[in-house]
Amino acid sequence: MNTKLHAVTDTIGRPIRFFMTAGQVSDYTGARALLSSLPAADWLLGDRGYDADWFREALADKEITPCIPGRKSRDKPVKYDKRRYRKRNRIEIMFGRLKDWRRVATRYDRSPKVFLSAIALAATVIFWL
Repeated sequence: MNTKLHAVTDTIGRPIRFFMTAGQVSDYTGARALLSSLPAADWLLGDRGYDADWFREALADKEITPCIPGRKSRDKPVKYDKRRYRKRNRIEIMFGRLKDWRRVATRYDRSPKVFLSAIALAATVIFWL
């Protein structure tokens, strides 16, 4: 079983929201699901998988500035703040902390609901530590 975990974190890398999709599903599905529940923010840091014009426009409607590099297949390059994008490592650190939990790292649970529950439990502890 293959899954993708989409996450929203705060400025210091603490997990706030999660959404799980099947592994072969596009990142746009996770972006669309988490878009309505985004907290108020000035910037959104994301990787190339979230580069879509509709997503950038939706963020602009919420008055959030996207810091997402353009896909390599994009005809016209997209400008983004490279200095700010370096702070995206906080998100990667959060995923690393989740994988410190053996149950999450080794994926003992076969059911996606149970696996997401284990992630939620780990995220709750990570948020407060």
